[in-house]
Amino acid sequence: MNDCLFCKIIAGEIPSTKVWEDDTCYAFRDIHPQAKCHVILVPKCHVTDVCDAAEKLDDKVLAHMLRAVKDIARQEGLGDGFRIISNCGKNACQSVGHWHIHVVGGEPLSDKMA
Repeated sequence: MNDCLFCKIIAGEIPSTKVWEDDTCYAFRDIHPQAKCHVILVPKCHVTDVCDAAEKLDDKVLAHMLRAVKDIARQEGLGDGFRIISNCGKNACQSVGHWHIHVVGGEPLSDKMA
């Protein structure tokens, strides 16, 4: 998608600090981290949100994204715990219209939901 921020990051048109990558997804550091570790994981194909992903992506891709979360958490040393967040839509404050998962941790997190 030509005007999608995350598609441009995946394509290398906008710089990012890559954390993890394979043929299916790409992970990079959030530029406004909410914790010591804040990584954004995106599928390389454009889907707008988690509901769009559930409709359009193969089950193998969806499962792969969760396995990537596990690999990223291990790589980032988040063995004491982490939070994953996927905002969906305006009322959830989804700021980029490309499905993404926030992997947040590296320190004690608030007991209030994201």
